[in-house]
Amino acid sequence: MSGAPLRAGVVGLGMMGRNHVRVLRSLDGVELVGAVDPLGDVHHSAADLPLAPGLDALLDLGLDLCVVAVPTDAHEEVALRLAAAGVTTMIEKPLAGDVGAGVRLVEAFAAAGVTACVGHIERFNAAIKSMKDRLAAGALGDVYQVSTSRQGPFPGRVSDVGVVKDLATHDLDLTAWIAGSPYRSVAARTAMRAGRPHEDLVAVVGTLRDGTVTNHLVNWLSPVKERRVVVTGAKGCFSADTLTADLTFYANGLMPAEWSELSRFRGVSEGDMIRYALSKPEPLLVEHQQFCAAVRGEPATVVTLADALHTLRVAEAVLESARTGTVVDVPG
Repeated sequence: MSGAPLRAGVVGLGMMGRNHVRVLRSLDGVELVGAVDPLGDVHHSAADLPLAPGLDALLDLGLDLCVVAVPTDAHEEVALRLAAAGVTTMIEKPLAGDVGAGVRLVEAFAAAGVTACVGHIERFNAAIKSMKDRLAAGALGDVYQVSTSRQGPFPGRVSDVGVVKDLATHDLDLTAWIAGSPYRSVAARTAMRAGRPHEDLVAVVGTLRDGTVTNHLVNWLSPVKERRVVVTGAKGCFSADTLTADLTFYANGLMPAEWSELSRFRGVSEGDMIRYALSKPEPLLVEHQQFCAAVRGEPATVVTLADALHTLRVAEAVLESARTGTVVDVPG
């Protein structure tokens, strides 16, 4: 690769921050020059990487790009300073702690003329990317429903937001992206079952602006980790497991069931089933490759701040619906 390497920094060395450090170190044409975390390198992920005493000192190293992997409530403060410094930025999802902060970030980066994106990593999962491409090619015909299930034990890394903004934002983002349509309205119920200060369970029914129906089950309570996206359409359904990056297609039934007992639990007809063989690079690696391409001004696919702000609006509508027991329209 010609030219000087991109100089990268990381703010925050928690669970996601240390993974960003690992991936950035592996990229050709990128030099990870420093990181900052007020708690230090507690996970020993930085190794010989210089730890700056503060954000100003990190900026003094001369950054081309920076990753913000601090707790959600601190996204606004850190990212605003990066925008003012003219540093191309990736902000871990969600964009911010609330819509007001998200709007200020969108406006700040636009005013500064600085590129920024948000780390909605599921868009870079091989199964989800392949599903979207096949949907765009008409593999399902009209799309009727997007159903997601994202369940598992509490990760122990989150203290400032609940399961809606931390975990469900994955599904809210990828659903609108897969369908190519933003949300119109949501109805939701939440619960707090484990004594934490925020909700740890949510069930959501939504409608996209194109009429697609969605439903999402998300919790931090299940001992079994599940990450599944099912898209149903006129020709059958796709089922994606984002833990394994497997994508399976189930065609509508064409072959009548001749064995009556079997038809009771398999259905009156069966269609073809295909599990696709996919190349499965690490999603975080693909995300960073696209981010670095954007930094260089090359064609790239990243999650824009506008997209992430819509996802944040949907998340807040989910929480409002759960609080009021009403269907809530998502602002345009």
